[in-house]
This record gives sequence, C-alpha cells and structure tokens, in this order.
Amino acid sequence: MEGLISLVNKLQRACTALGDHGEDNALPTLWDSLPTIAVVGGQSSGKSSVLESIVGKDFLPRGSGIVTRRPLVLQLHKIDGDREYAEFMHLPRKRFTDFALVRKEIQDETDRETGRTKHISPVPIHLSIYSPNVVNLTLIDLPGLTKVAVEGQPESIVADIENMVRSYIEKPNCIILAISPANQDLATSDAIKISRDVDPKGERTFGVLTKIDLMDKGTDAVDMLEGKAYRLQYPWIGIVNRSQADINKNVDMIAARRREKEYFANTPEYKHLAHRMGSEYLGKVMSKHLEQVIKSRIPGIQSLINKSIAEIESELSRLGKPIAADAGGKLYSIMEICRIFDQIYKEHLDGVRPGGEKVYNVFDAQLPAALKRLQFDKQLSMENVRKLITEADGYQPHLIAPEQGYRRLIESSLVSIRGPAEAAVDAVHAILKELVHKAMSETPEMKQFPTLRVEVSNAAFESLERMREESRKATLKLVDMECSYLTVDFFRKLPQDVEKGGNPTLSIFDRYNDSYLRRIGTTVLSYVNMVLATLRNSIPKSIVYCQVREAKRSLLDHFFTELGTKEAKQLGKMLDEDPAIMERRSALAKRLELYRNAQDEIDAVAWAK
Repeated sequence: MEGLISLVNKLQRACTALGDHGEDNALPTLWDSLPTIAVVGGQSSGKSSVLESIVGKDFLPRGSGIVTRRPLVLQLHKIDGDREYAEFMHLPRKRFTDFALVRKEIQDETDRETGRTKHISPVPIHLSIYSPNVVNLTLIDLPGLTKVAVEGQPESIVADIENMVRSYIEKPNCIILAISPANQDLATSDAIKISRDVDPKGERTFGVLTKIDLMDKGTDAVDMLEGKAYRLQYPWIGIVNRSQADINKNVDMIAARRREKEYFANTPEYKHLAHRMGSEYLGKVMSKHLEQVIKSRIPGIQSLINKSIAEIESELSRLGKPIAADAGGKLYSIMEICRIFDQIYKEHLDGVRPGGEKVYNVFDAQLPAALKRLQFDKQLSMENVRKLITEADGYQPHLIAPEQGYRRLIESSLVSIRGPAEAAVDAVHAILKELVHKAMSETPEMKQFPTLRVEVSNAAFESLERMREESRKATLKLVDMECSYLTVDFFRKLPQDVEKGGNPTLSIFDRYNDSYLRRIGTTVLSYVNMVLATLRNSIPKSIVYCQVREAKRSLLDHFFTELGTKEAKQLGKMLDEDPAIMERRSALAKRLELYRNAQDEIDAVAWAK
C-alpha cells in the first residue's frame, strides 16, 4: 500500500516538472485525476502548526498576513534509521538537514515566482521530507483564506485565494482537510464554509479542530469533536498546537506530541476521545485513507492515461514533426515533405486517388466532340473549290488531276484542327494544375508551412507551364505534319474518270463543271476525316507524353535544383511555421512525456505487486 502513495508522489512531481498544474484546459491534465489531500483553513487557524506537528519539524514560514502564497505539495516518506532530511524538486541534487534552511528556501522560491510582492501563484512548490518519524503521506498546503486585503496586496487577493483553493477542493479526487480553531464559532469557520460549498454531504471532508487548549474556561469542544455541532462522514480530530512560547523556545516537536497526548488523556472532557485525537493520529488516519482512495482510483487513472496518450499522439501527428535546427535537417525536411506531396500527386494521376480520370475524359469526350464540331462547308463550298482549283492551275490547267488544288484544299481544312488540339492541351493543363491544389491540400505537412506551400505550388505551376508549351508545340507539329505530307495511297485508290463513265474526249475546261468540283470536295472531305481519325488517337499520345508523363517524372525537378543552392536562412524562411502551432506541439510533447512516465510508473507498481 505504501507504494501507492509513492506512486502518486512521483506522478505529482512529474506533473509539476512538465507544466501540468491542472489549470490549462487546452491540454489533457493528469494532475486533476490524482487523489490529493488539500489543507484548507483561514489565516491564524493553526494550519501551519498542524502540518508541522504531523511532520515533527519546524519548517514552514511564519509571520503576519498571507505567508503561504504558493501551493506547497508536501510529500512525507517514512524511512529507516535516524536520518532526517528534505529535498525540493527544483533543487534535485541538494539535501537539507537544517529545517530552518528549508523554511528560507520556501520563502525564496515563492519570491522567485511572485517577486517580492504579496501576490499569489498557482505554480506549486514540491517538498519531500524523509524521516523515521513520519507516515507516508502527501498533503497540499494552500494559502490561508482571508477576508480583507492588507497593505501591499491587490484588492482581488481575497477572491484570488478563494478561487485557488476552490480549484483544488472542488475536484472529486481531492480529500479536504478543513482546519478550524476551536476557540471560534464553527459557524464562521472559513474552512467549513468553503468545504460545505464543494462537499455539502461531507463525504470527502475531514474536520480538524485546533487550539482546543485555548478555549475559554467552562467551555469545551466535545460537541464539535463528536460531530454534533457539524456532522461529517468522518470523525472530527482535535489538535493541541504548540504555544507561541514553545515555538519561540524551539521546543522539540516529539516532546510537543507527547504533551499533546497527555493533554487529551488527562482532560476529563476528552478522555473518552483521546484514542482518536492528536497530530500523530491525524497523520496515520490520513495516510490510510489516502492509500484507500488511491487504490480505488488507479483503474480510472490508467484509463485516462491510455486515452490521453492516444489523443495526444493523434494531434501531434496532425501537427507534424518539429523543424530541424541545422541547414541539412531543414533541407531534408523540405525534400521529405515535397516527396510526400509528389507521391500524392502521382496517386491522383494513377487512379489511386480521384482526379486523373478527368484527363481521359478530355481524350474520350472533349477532343472528339470538338473535332466533330469542325465545319468544313466554307472551305469545301463549290465556289471555294472552284477558286482554289483554278488558282492552283494558274495559266496551265491541270492535265489529269488537280494535285495542287487538292493540296490547297486539304491544307486549308486541316489548319482548323489546330484549335481543338490546343484546347485539349489547355484542358489537360488545367486538370494537372487542379490536381496540384488537391494534392497540396491532402499533404498535412504543407499546411504546417504556408511559405513552403506557396513556393512548391509556384514551382509546380511553372513546371506545368513549361510542359504545356512543349506539349503545344508537339501536338501542333502532328497537325502540321499531316499538312506537309499527304497520304499517297488514299488518292491512288480513288476511281478514275473513265471508270466512273466519264468522257475523256471532252474539253479540259469541262472538268470545272459542278459535278467534277463536287467530287473533288467530297474527296477532300474524305481525306480530312481520315486525318481526323488519325489525330484523334495521336494527339492524346502527344499530350500524355509531354504533360502527364513529365508531370509524374519531373514536376519538382527545377525546384529541387534551386533548393540545393539555398542557404540555411533561406531554407528557414520556407519552414516559417505558425508560432502557435510550435508552442502547441512543444506543450503536447511535454504532456505526452508526462503520461508515458506515468504509465511506466503505474506498470512498475503493478509488476512489483
């Protein structure tokens, strides 16, 4: 059982070291789930004397006004032998054997956090005391409740202290040790009043009456100690504090405990309660109760830790890795992020992710539709055919077939194919740009670094622009090639005039009649349609080769070449992460370390058992 209190002690120290004080709602908190005993009381209630009686040492700062200005997590460790020493978590390699120096260090550490003012701070001080004269116990000493601000204190100090105390005792895992002086009306007790607010049934409140020996003659605290004046689930415990004279004379605490026992045993009113009175009994009761509470809470703490680790790891994954400090690390980070982006981009084109099918739609629907919409009526009208044929013949009419006329008619028709070809190049370019945006948004690391996102996007768009230009040239060359060399076999297979029943004895000029010209137009249209069928297959091949294939192979090649010439400062500018994200990642990393340490500590206790 003693191992359970030691476990919570370790977890509390880890919480404080890694910034978990139970106040930051933006991060999962382990502190709030740990069972604790909070010592609550008004100023001059004897709170400090109770703690010193339990410890058996003078070690707490004393004085008028608010002496405790930061929570003091007091961890008591029972050890064998006769050594007694103290250690502060903020001074891990220093042992204090002089407890007067412990008092001074508490004051100095408080001033380091709050300055030499009378303000308060929620950041706890951790003090561990090792002694054969203590029980294994952890207590949190909170600032004493007050009703008025004194000189040098802000007007809000009364509310500030109450809010701090409430932040501890309102948690269901907190055991409240409510200190009230017996020589004052219990109805006006600050400790009872605030405890009643957060624990109205008294299910986790232990009442402690101090200064019983200072009550007016003829009065006693029996009704209070027996729970008749104010009932709690647990019996009230009475304490006899050392007098101011004893404190001034540095009366030994062990001797003071002995006198306390004698007081209850020899005072007629309290004899029947003497077995459950005194600071030594209080320490044992609280130690045993704390062990029981910890034991009952361990499964819940384990569940919280496992859930929180999963949540923190998930968020850290979303936030991405921290930025490397050196130039090589920065360069590697940029290259790795670009590699991830490039892989996602390729997956879109290869069909692993959606988007690449739009390219095929250009070839299967958009390009054929555009080619089909081409109108050759004007080029192949009777007037235009006659005009081009006669112009091509010049002063010498053609003898057999109007070859030059055919060429001019075919070239003028094929030129119109350039428009749909260029439109297909532009359509695929637009799709490739759209996929850059899509892949960029699907690369979590790019969201982490806005400047890098812009740089990579611009580099990708520039590459796509170069690829478009190359594709446009290559695709238009396909059209130009069809214009520059006609397929001879097509014309060789055409029927001759005699075969068609023509009369070769007619004048050559009779061949310019409408029937003849109409047949020329039909022949040209047939040839153009054959070319269209060819280009419908070859244009997509050219576009894929020059744009899609190149985008997959070398989208960021120019960017990588330039990247190798940049200095560390320029690389750092690309990785200009949002400071809020950096701060969040750092906080989460510390919190994750805390939870993993806690998990290890709990597992160690479980295995030991």
